Amino acid sequence: MNIRLRHDAIVRILRRGAIATVSGLADEIGASRRTVLRDISALRDQGFVIHSECGRGGGLQLDPRSAEITARLSVTEVFALIISVAAMRAARSLPFAALADVGLAKIERTLPPDKVRDLRRLLECLHVGQLSPKQDISDTGTIEPALLPAFETAFLQRLHLKFCYRDTKGVETHRTVEPQAMLILPPLWYLVAWDPERGDFRHFRMDRVSLPAVVGGPQFRRRHVPFEDDVCPFSDMAR
Repeated sequence: MNIRLRHDAIVRILRRGAIATVSGLADEIGASRRTVLRDISALRDQGFVIHSECGRGGGLQLDPRSAEITARLSVTEVFALIISVAAMRAARSLPFAALADVGLAKIERTLPPDKVRDLRRLLECLHVGQLSPKQDISDTGTIEPALLPAFETAFLQRLHLKFCYRDTKGVETHRTVEPQAMLILPPLWYLVAWDPERGDFRHFRMDRVSLPAVVGGPQFRRRHVPFEDDVCPFSDMAR
């Protein structure tokens, strides 16, 4: 049983309301006591309130309210929510922005400290601007769901990202780049990356990216993305 399945099983058992012992949980999910103790600690980091009492008759008990309010979201999922709200705000189509910000802040507080650090590093790479009215968006497609988690891994671990890219003429090329930032010009989303082969930054429309994959190997260095020069470019930006 993998970690996520174990965590789900422990929460299900504790939701029954009765006090459970570490040994009892270990027997029920088929894991060692040490593994169960690590899982309990991880669940607490996620925001679950699990009370423990020592001695005969003691054990573990889940606060029923925490099971209802805890948002068990990954960094990628929270990042996706935040950038979606940012994109809607930039497009001036978010009438309840204040409520959305309060809700996102509550979700962020449920994340353990290491995930909060990762989330803030991702937010530092996010830039939102206004699209030029001259930009043709008639051919805008959908973004492959695998792109965002691949970008997250590659960006946070400073690993290269490879993918297939289709330009405005429909020509496909295989690219391996250093992901440096994300640019949102609603309704277009761009991956901003340093292209080692071309020795320069390139902007890749995300709806033209397919088959993204993280490449292992040496880490690349973080670069300054000169958005202040032109945060609202007009053209087919990937070349």
